[in-house]
Amino acid sequence: MSSPTVEQSARLQRSTSFFGAIVLGLGSIIGTGAFVSIGLAAELAHGQLLVALLIAALVATCNGLSSAQLAAIHPVSGGTYEYGYTFLNPLFGFSAGWLFVLAKSASAAAAAVAVAHVTASWLGWDQEFVRWIALDVLLLMTIFVLLGLKRSNQLNTVLVIIAIAGLLLFSQFALTAPAALKVTADLQLGQVAWSDTLAAAALLFVAYTGYGRIATMGEEVQQPRRTIPRAIIVTVIVVTLLYGLVAWALLQFPDILPGTANLAERARAFGAEDWLVTSLMIAATLAMVGVILNLILGVSRVVLAMARRGDLPTGWAKLNSDRTSAPRSVWATFIVMIGFAAASDIALAWQVSAFTVLVYYGITNLAALRIPEDKRFVPQWVSIMGLAGCLGLAVFIDPVILATGGGLLLVGLMWHLFRQRA
Repeated sequence: MSSPTVEQSARLQRSTSFFGAIVLGLGSIIGTGAFVSIGLAAELAHGQLLVALLIAALVATCNGLSSAQLAAIHPVSGGTYEYGYTFLNPLFGFSAGWLFVLAKSASAAAAAVAVAHVTASWLGWDQEFVRWIALDVLLLMTIFVLLGLKRSNQLNTVLVIIAIAGLLLFSQFALTAPAALKVTADLQLGQVAWSDTLAAAALLFVAYTGYGRIATMGEEVQQPRRTIPRAIIVTVIVVTLLYGLVAWALLQFPDILPGTANLAERARAFGAEDWLVTSLMIAATLAMVGVILNLILGVSRVVLAMARRGDLPTGWAKLNSDRTSAPRSVWATFIVMIGFAAASDIALAWQVSAFTVLVYYGITNLAALRIPEDKRFVPQWVSIMGLAGCLGLAVFIDPVILATGGGLLLVGLMWHLFRQRA
């Protein structure tokens, strides 16, 4: 096991309860998953959408249990970055941390730009203001993160409630629509290629992975050995039920509209009243804001962990006076995110995120397999299934994305070797 190179006597306060940990997980998942990814998956899987959802849920459950096992015995900030260092070797740990920071920063930037596009459209502003709105959204959420996890989670709770209300509104509309519109799709097991179903499962799996934020924030969770595993399991169950409800609602309208992934757009296409479409757009936008908040929280804590070990400038590991935040890590995260917001391609950012999630959780499962038998409460076969699921879904990632992700990893490893020699 590798030990940190920076003094760690100063720890963040454990201010997050069991309920707060669940809200943290839900806020990290619902925004992109329920409002966007399910619609995209439906375009691929059609009537097999529920099958794809079950596959994604199975892989996510295995990965979630591996994360819970690791977090229970090693509850510190950093998630798989720390697990890789502790149970595998520095290269695995650094790779997980580096890819997580880059890809999740790109995801947050893409979400901010998406929120900015919707906001500019509502206000009737020219699209040239989009980048400035995105910057303002990132800045506002960064300020909340600087206030500490307790304050951030208060906002998170409000955003999660609004997001769930939006999902229930859409489902109620779809399940009670006039019979002339509703034609429930069969599973069509012989009519949809399994490659499409598995590709849809990969999209849905990516939408699940926000539960890892609970483990990433492990240093700030009360009674972590008890709270984190339970919170991850409850989060996966709640999300599966919500995703299942939305997926079933989508199947009431089997004529999937190409390029119409947003639930609000689907509702409009199938005759929803303007107030419902507007409500769904507001819920989706605020849910995306919640995702940004949680990504800044998660990425800044991984940056903190990397700074403590010397993989990033050690000054970034300094905490504020009441130990509720790491301001330098948070501002470093903000700077990386605004760089992506100014220059990145949104679609590419989301696809690269899929690559890094599979690598990240592959390392998570490898680390879980190294836990001594006497400290294990999750069977090894669960982690083996999780690892196999990550590798299997990775087959369906675009080769260009694989090359892009590999290039980013190579740059990071060169930096890691430089820091070690310096």
